[in-house]
Amino acid sequence: MEKIDWANLTFGYMRTDYNVRCYYRDGKWGALELHSEENINIHMAATCLHYGQEAFEGLKAFRGKDGRVRVFRPEANAERLQNTCEGILMAQFPTDMFCEAVKMVIKANERFIPPYGSGASLYLRPLLIGTGPQVGVRPATEYLFVIFVSPVGPYFKGGFSTNKYAVVRDFDRAAPLGTGRFKVGGNYASSLRANKWAHDQGYACEFYLDAKEKKYIDECGAANFFGIKDNTYITPLSTSILPSITNMSLMQLAEDMGMKVERRHVPVEELSTFEEAGACGTAAVISPIAQIDDLDENKSYVISKDGKPGEVCLKLYNKLRGIQNGEEPDTHGWIMFVD
Repeated sequence: MEKIDWANLTFGYMRTDYNVRCYYRDGKWGALELHSEENINIHMAATCLHYGQEAFEGLKAFRGKDGRVRVFRPEANAERLQNTCEGILMAQFPTDMFCEAVKMVIKANERFIPPYGSGASLYLRPLLIGTGPQVGVRPATEYLFVIFVSPVGPYFKGGFSTNKYAVVRDFDRAAPLGTGRFKVGGNYASSLRANKWAHDQGYACEFYLDAKEKKYIDECGAANFFGIKDNTYITPLSTSILPSITNMSLMQLAEDMGMKVERRHVPVEELSTFEEAGACGTAAVISPIAQIDDLDENKSYVISKDGKPGEVCLKLYNKLRGIQNGEEPDTHGWIMFVD
């Protein structure tokens, strides 16, 4: 293998040695299988291709300060995948098998785990798709679970630095009682045009309001939003928002630091009152927000006056990354070791 420049990795796909697969047939899951090929052979009438029976997850493995390999909260990813499967009527993949598959794929691709201190990590992409053929609109009877991995660098080129967002009103990310709370590919397909529009305007990402009234904050592109003010961590509560494992973790860490935590409807006008704000998710952990422009209303919400990340965002980011890298104690049992 060519020598990898760990410090300059992008957040993209790199071919690795193996992936792990498991098939659901005759009403049960089979054994985990290790595969070296990248392609999947599926029926042209598979429900994932026609009716959107597709779910995915994202999590990371880290080489710690002590040399041990850590995975951050895989059980939570397994539970969220099961919730998605319940929502779109797919066979649920058991938590114990999920964690076993995570360990298997990491061990098989150990040479691709970035070294401690490089700023990079091993990204894991679990995927579950309906493979059974159907012409009528109904669930498949066969499914495929896959996990592949890729070493990745920071999601945003600047790493932990502030970004600017643009409110979009001509696009809806997800309906209030639709699939927004599930991690399905259709949610991301529907965001592509809005994301391109934001990039074309010179912004890092689009900023969504609720689809029903366009009054409340929904999500920052594909990430959850949080705001900081008066020693309080505030994040939107909505039936259309994906329950971010990173956001749940940050809420707990905020409480650990003596902050109050509020999950509630957040009016867009409240942006003017936040001392700090950020987008959060597995890929970036925290992307601090400098400014959000509402072009339709001719308003700019400047959150970072000096364009730098705020003190609370930095503290939360360092704490979470410290746990992932083995630099901080894991008091909540979030880490799964791969030895």
